[in-house]
Amino acid sequence: MARKPAASVRRARRHDPDWEPPIPGRRRVLKTWDEYMALAKRVVGRFHDKFELRHFDYWHPKRLQRHSAPRFRKPYPVKIAYSDWGSPKNPTIVCCGGVANTSMRFNYLAGDLMSDFRVVCFDWVGRGLSAWMADETDYSLQTYVEQLRQMIVHLECGPVIVLGSSLGGSAAIELTAKHPALVSRLILNDIGPFIPKNRRKRRSQTLARHYVFRDPADLLRKIGASQKNDGPISDDIRFNVTFHQTKWSDEEGGRIYRHDVRALQAFKADAQESLDQWSYWDRVKCPVLLIHGMLSDALLPPTIKRMRNSHKVKVMHVPDTGHTPVLSDRNQNWFIHEWLKGRGGIGEWTVLHARQRDDPR
Repeated sequence: MARKPAASVRRARRHDPDWEPPIPGRRRVLKTWDEYMALAKRVVGRFHDKFELRHFDYWHPKRLQRHSAPRFRKPYPVKIAYSDWGSPKNPTIVCCGGVANTSMRFNYLAGDLMSDFRVVCFDWVGRGLSAWMADETDYSLQTYVEQLRQMIVHLECGPVIVLGSSLGGSAAIELTAKHPALVSRLILNDIGPFIPKNRRKRRSQTLARHYVFRDPADLLRKIGASQKNDGPISDDIRFNVTFHQTKWSDEEGGRIYRHDVRALQAFKADAQESLDQWSYWDRVKCPVLLIHGMLSDALLPPTIKRMRNSHKVKVMHVPDTGHTPVLSDRNQNWFIHEWLKGRGGIGEWTVLHARQRDDPR
């Protein structure tokens, strides 16, 4: 007698007749862009009816145009794209990613939290679906802090919860210190008030370049290698991140990164020194959840210890993961949900990895 398929397999077959269960240990091999887009329709398309894609104008102020001649400085608008999940009646979480991330990196987290929270995930200027700055020197940490501030003000929903990954966490620390009335809770995804310059320089050297992916195998191989620190995630989750980081270019005859290379060049110039935000950290008074990839070279144990000595921080350690956790794991997202609901429990714990989302068992 044949063994009855698991419930998750039966549901997958019912909703998607082309679905095939993953074979453990074997990665998908995509030979053509048509095959790539067919897979995108299934993996990425599953989120399309769960959020609204919206825009607002970020106004870049004169005070942040320091390298332009004074007579040329004037505020100018830059269109910002963001995904809006869940009911606006619920508490709002604003998610902002790393230096080369797009807002769609948070799709799995937003999907897990949207029943109890409104989750807003935005693209930084020069990334994803957002427009680009007029000048390379207009890309700076101060610009990202101001963009986050204007995003929160635009939402008109009172103090919000801010979740910042990497660069997003650095911007969130400074914003919370300067504008405490805007932030009720803070989640820092593998980032603290200090990042050593050696780490910043290494990261910047892998970013500030233009590359054309001529075939899907090249794309998945190269970006997959760059995601080696994201933790034990499934091919579907890796594909979702990869798809939104790139776009098709008729001119280049392949897919290219969906960001302004000048933004990454500006980051490279800034990354020659350590980032020290301890003076801002001392002014953060709201509850903080710190997510720590245990293999991270950006958030180091001495930094965590100093953060906890000066602030009541709850720490979630994520094993087998570096900088930064994708936050697609159901167990990680459950703990985030519980902390947001005030049921955070103990002050420090290590979370076990959940079964991968495309596991049919």
